[in-house]
Amino acid sequence: MDLRPTSEQVILRRTVREFAETEIGPHVMEWDEAEAFPAALVGKMAGLGLMGIQFPDSLGGAGMSAIEYCICIEELARVCPSVSLSVAAHNGLCTSHLYMFGSEAQRQQYVVPLIRGDHLGAWGLTESGAGSDAAAMRSSARRDGQSWVLNGSKQFITHGSVGGVIVVMVVTDRAKGNRGISAFVVPSGTPGLRAGKKEHKLGMRASDTSEVLLEDCRVPADAMVGEEGQGFINTLQVLDAGRIGIAALAVGLAQGAYEAALRYAKQRRQFGQTIASFQAIQWKLADMATRIEAARLLTYRAAWMKDQGVVRTGRESSMAKLYSSEIAVRAAEESVQIHGGYGFTKDYPAEKYFRDVKLCTIGEGTSEIQRLVIARQLLGVDRG
Repeated sequence: MDLRPTSEQVILRRTVREFAETEIGPHVMEWDEAEAFPAALVGKMAGLGLMGIQFPDSLGGAGMSAIEYCICIEELARVCPSVSLSVAAHNGLCTSHLYMFGSEAQRQQYVVPLIRGDHLGAWGLTESGAGSDAAAMRSSARRDGQSWVLNGSKQFITHGSVGGVIVVMVVTDRAKGNRGISAFVVPSGTPGLRAGKKEHKLGMRASDTSEVLLEDCRVPADAMVGEEGQGFINTLQVLDAGRIGIAALAVGLAQGAYEAALRYAKQRRQFGQTIASFQAIQWKLADMATRIEAARLLTYRAAWMKDQGVVRTGRESSMAKLYSSEIAVRAAEESVQIHGGYGFTKDYPAEKYFRDVKLCTIGEGTSEIQRLVIARQLLGVDRG
């Protein structure tokens, strides 16, 4: 594994960074206060290929590698974790599921518009009674002639109220347990599909999160994504790759929090000198920088393995997601501490990084679930 970035990757990082700082940076707190995703940003991001980062040119995608995907997500999160989360969910969950397991007709009908930025994609797995225990879901589908009728509800769905299409997991044969779960693609506007309660969150407030309700929602048989009964297995495969994106998001958030602390430490004066001259602050900065670099390397290793065609990267993805998210929490906390009283106000970015970061240890599998996945891999326990 060559750790040196290619010239193209250097240019990519600079391009996404400049876009994030110019188009997103000035509006971060405005969007956070409004708790609204900036819809006008979607077209601009699509123009840079950010709505179809890893998908092939034949579908209109940017055709980037997994490592380049990490660079994009990281640079967006450095400026606005909320926007980065939306881009990661759009690419790594909804669009990825459709691309990986959908038919060619589904790719043309749904993946192409998603890549083009016509609308955002949502992905429905979690329920109020089935979070980490996804196999305990209650949402179901019953066959009715040439259609399926879907009923149930999904909780904490990114783009649940603003997405143009959702891939939703439901039980099609309860007797088979997790082998009886299937996936369906449902466009917005389908009768019986509607958004429920919008969540008012601690952080990541500019990324839409809401409940999704299915009430006698009738879809054609060809709305099934992948094979019947393979929805749960396919979900695990989607999450293996998706967790690399969340790891990259955590790295970018940690980088942003570190840089904010570094800038402040060089400016803030106490006892006649900048606080950056105090060993206590220097050690905090040194620890932050070291942990961030270690997290970045873990994340890039998992991405590199994906680029090499390794089919199962569950252990590496979970290690990257676990470590990156937990050191990001530490970095955000230390950034607030270095800012002192100002870190507790909205006048400096440390406060928002601190609110945003906690989701990284929860979303797409909690830290506890990551440890379970890693342990099962180490012990050779089959999760399927």
